[in-house]
Amino acid sequence: MRVLPHTLATILMLSAAACATGPSESRYSADMDRLMADCRERGGILVTTGANTGRPEVDNACQIRGGSSDRIPN
Repeated sequence: MRVLPHTLATILMLSAAACATGPSESRYSADMDRLMADCRERGGILVTTGANTGRPEVDNACQIRGGSSDRIPN
C-alpha cells in the first residue's frame, strides 16, 4: 500500500514539470510572426530546418531566393 502514494506523487510531479517546460502557444506564434516579417523584409521565405525544438528561430530559417543585381567584390 505504501507504493501507491509514492507512485501518485511521482506522476503528479512529472505532470507538473511537463506543463512548465514548453513555450506557450501565444509566445511561439508571436515569435513566428516576427521571424516571418523579418524574413519577408529581406526578400526571403521562411522554411523549416527539420528541427523540432519548440523555438521558431532554431526550427526555421530564412531562405533568400533570387539573385542579387550586384556582384560581390573579391
